[in-house]
Order: sequence, then C-alpha cells, then structure tokens
Amino acid sequence: MEKHFRRDQWKMLFVTMFCYLFFYTGRHNFGWAARGIAKELDISFQQVGWISFAMLMGYAIGQLINGNLADRWSPKMMIVTGGGFSILCNLSISFANSYTAILVLWTLNGYFQSMAWGSGGKLIANWWNSSERGKAFGFYTMAAGSSSVLTFFMALILVQQEQSWRTLFRYPILFLAFALLIFLLVAYSSPAKKGYANQDEEVSPQKQSNWKKSYQQVFQNRNFMIASFAIGFQSMARYGLIFWVPIHFLGNNYKDSAGNMWLTLLIPIGMALGAVSFGYISDLLFNKNRSKSIATGMIVSSFIAILIYCIPIHNHLLMGILMFISGFVVYGPQANFWTLCPDLLGTKLVGTGIGVMNMFAYVFAAVGEPLFGKLIDYTGNTANIFLFVALICAICATIISFVKTNNPIINCNE
Repeated sequence: MEKHFRRDQWKMLFVTMFCYLFFYTGRHNFGWAARGIAKELDISFQQVGWISFAMLMGYAIGQLINGNLADRWSPKMMIVTGGGFSILCNLSISFANSYTAILVLWTLNGYFQSMAWGSGGKLIANWWNSSERGKAFGFYTMAAGSSSVLTFFMALILVQQEQSWRTLFRYPILFLAFALLIFLLVAYSSPAKKGYANQDEEVSPQKQSNWKKSYQQVFQNRNFMIASFAIGFQSMARYGLIFWVPIHFLGNNYKDSAGNMWLTLLIPIGMALGAVSFGYISDLLFNKNRSKSIATGMIVSSFIAILIYCIPIHNHLLMGILMFISGFVVYGPQANFWTLCPDLLGTKLVGTGIGVMNMFAYVFAAVGEPLFGKLIDYTGNTANIFLFVALICAICATIISFVKTNNPIINCNE
C-alpha cells in the first residue's frame, strides 16, 4: 500500500504540473500582443497597462474567492472549469475590435485563470505532508515558470512568422485544452478519492471551519500578512519582466530585433529553474528559513536589474546571462512563499492561504502595470523598467525580513 501511495503521490504532482504547464498560454501571451494591439487600436502604452491591470485585478479578486472554494469544493473541477472558460475568453479576444471589449474579456480571463493555482496547491498539499512539501511546491512552481517558457517560445515563433497579434490568443491555448483533458482523466483531488481511506481526515469537507472563520484565521496571522505584502512586490517585479521586457527587446521593429527577441526566452527559463532550485536552496542553505531565502534572492535580483540597465542591449552574451539570472532570482523565491502557506497556517487552510497570498501578489502586480506603462510613455526609454524592478525587489527583501517562522504547523493527523 505504501509503495502504491508513493507512486500516486508523484503521479498527482506530475499531472497537476503538466496541466499548469500550459496555463500561461492563456495569460502571458498578452505582452507579445501588446504592440500590435496598441498600433491597431491607436492606444498608448499606459492604456495597454490598464488592460493588464484589469486582468491582474480579476485574477486577484478570483484568488481571494477561489482559494477558499478550493478548500471546500473539488480542486480538480475548479482547475478544469477555470481553464475551459479562460480558453473561451482568449478566443473571444482574438475577434475583438475595441479597447473596451478587450478590457472586459481580459478581466474575465484573469478571474477564470485564478481558479487553477490555489486549487492545484490544495491538491498537492492533500497528497504531500510537511516534510516533503517544500520539494513538491518547488516542482509545482517550476511548472508555472516553465509555462512562461512555452508561452514565450510559441509567441516568438508566431511573431517571427509575421502572424497577426490575434493568433497569439488562438493557437497557444490549444495546448491548454489538451492538458485539461489529460488532467480531467488522471487527477484525483485527494488520497481519499483514490481509495486511501486513512488519508481522509485532513481533507474532509465536514472537518472544515466555516468560510468566515477561515478568512479570519488567515488575516489575523501577522507573519502571514507580512509575507503576503512581500509577495506583492515580488510579483510586481516578476510581471515587470514578463510583460514589459518583451516590449523593450522588440523595439520599434521586430525584424531589426530578431536576436534581441530570443534573449527574452532566457527569462522564463531562469524562472523555471529558479522555482525548483529555491525549494532546495531554502532547505539546504537556509535550514528551511524561507524568509532568509526569499530576502537573499530579492537582494540579488535588485543588483542584477541595475546591471541589465547599465549593459548595452547589443551585448547579447552578457545580456543573455543577466536575463537568465534575473529570471532565476526574481521568480525562484516564489516557491518559498507558497511553502510558507502550510508552514504558517496548516494544511486545512492552505487553499484559503494561497488564495489570499496570491490576491496580494496580483493586486500589487496590477498596480505596477500602468506605472510601468506611464514610465515608458513619460521617459520614452523602455530600459528604465529595470531601475523600477531593482527598487521593487529591494522593498520586497526588506519586508520579508520581518517574517518570523517557527516550526511548521502540522495537523494532528498529518
């Protein structure tokens, strides 16, 4: 029985990772379409930033709601439902012809996309106990980073083939549809659903407190709230790279920037490797002190962003190295943030905790988007985004240093 359970543990982790591997094809595609949208609709980059703001706010509100729902409903069906509606939103945007239509549809897409992350975290927490959860969440976060790699790769190919920006909302999401089908057929929300009856206590809906008490417990946890503010700045820096760096490297004419464009792929590659690496980094180098691991990563991120600002864009070798490192250290610490959720709150509140923390992450990221756009419109220099990222990372490192973590909260049946 133990051997079979171990096999199913990894199976549930990998199928959840596989599904989330394609989720960003319906979200991180927007940055590559931004120039085409701005040109065709004759709008400013600040207005483009407001579209991104709206999506991120939809995502943030969705996280606040759907994280708690994942503690009560089926995480599996939440993921499938959210992914299905996200596909519909993307397809609708590909036929839209007005600023308002894209704004509304992209906001709805943010909400539907939010149904996946906390639900996936809940599913993984159901299958993995506290002694191995850092590793499991590291792999899960790596899938998210790898999803950016796939999305960037697909977008680069479409852009180089001189495809319309509309194709960026049509072709990549076909992969998400396939992944959702596999996930629907293979995944189980908890060990009890797979027949491991002794595992049922921790995840039984009858054992859950009411939703108001769940939120109250989360918001009254001082360390958790400090960590949630910190991830807000980390997420703002992350989206500064994901959304605005492609615009920086595309320049005014992508045909003259072909070499620069492929450098952007190194950012999500670094993010993917950083995500899985920081799970081990926090365990081995920082003795499971997630706060120190996060602070170190964000301090390094600040210095790297300043270096990128100073290095000429045509120095492809050095710029490529810095792009990879920036992705590694900006996104890697996020794996430590998710591990803090069960560490500080326990597994019964992990869905609510991830939802609340991710709400902070995306509210802050949303606020940052029009600020990045305004900075570019005002200065006329896209390189200034790296100075802004450096400042944001330094703030994150300062805030997270105030989080005090003791021994992880462990449920009596875990």
